[in-house]
Amino acid sequence: MDHEHSQVFVLPALIVGPVDIIRLRRELEALDDFLHEAELRPSGGAQSLPKLSRFLDAVANQNGLNLLHSTDRSALMVALERTLKEAPVIHISFSSDPSSAFTAKIIAWFRTNIDPMVLLQIGLQPNIAAGCVVRTANHSYDLSLRKFFDKQKLLLIQKLEGAPSGER
Repeated sequence: MDHEHSQVFVLPALIVGPVDIIRLRRELEALDDFLHEAELRPSGGAQSLPKLSRFLDAVANQNGLNLLHSTDRSALMVALERTLKEAPVIHISFSSDPSSAFTAKIIAWFRTNIDPMVLLQIGLQPNIAAGCVVRTANHSYDLSLRKFFDKQKLLLIQKLEGAPSGER
């Protein structure tokens, strides 16, 4: 991310939403504090590095960063801050929690087709039955089964009224 790592910052599919970015930032700050304190300590006792989460490890690997180098940690912190401020956020509500595999497919599609830095906020709305509701900064798309049935309500009533009385 510095002069050696001049490529564009890439978010792995594991990183889905703003909460993940905040968690990464907090973990990176803790690692930076630990390494800074280790530099200041007398070199008598052996200290083991804190274990990185799979999220921070994935971000570092995908971006070719060595988190032992302060310049790489600083560059990553800047990239995380920029992502948090500038990345488009899409809110998607489902009737139940989506699986992590499904979430990975959704985030991959959005990052391929909409924006490579898009973040998702996933919520629950049990009243939508099936499907989802997608909201962006200026649009809302109700792709739920409930909305579909609401649109078809008149047709359903007409069909029921036209049906012989034994079929109702």
